[in-house]
Amino acid sequence: MPNYEGSLDAVFHALADRTRRELVERLIRGPLSVSQLARPLEMSLPAVMQHLQVLEACGLVRSEKTGRVRTCHIEPDGLRMAEEWTGRQRTEWEHRLDRLGDRLSEQEPAERGPAAEQGSTS
Repeated sequence: MPNYEGSLDAVFHALADRTRRELVERLIRGPLSVSQLARPLEMSLPAVMQHLQVLEACGLVRSEKTGRVRTCHIEPDGLRMAEEWTGRQRTEWEHRLDRLGDRLSEQEPAERGPAAEQGSTS
């Protein structure tokens, strides 16, 4: 996937905004019209549309227009890409911390130094 990194950057950029995260959270529960999405927000309809355009551009949301109503849907593949990336990072850090824990448990208390000994006697 040649554009993977650029797409991932766009997804995280889009999710960096609190309003866009709120829109995504609401759309996860099911499709909503733009007016339904805008109703609880304290901003104009054009401002909500701009946020939705960012979410659509990065592939997190898709919309369709039927008559005068534009309905938005979550796009699971966009979320999945971010989830997979964060999952890989979490797995790597868990492995690193496990190796560190194994290394520390292998050391004798004297090898850890005086600070470790003082901590164990208090």
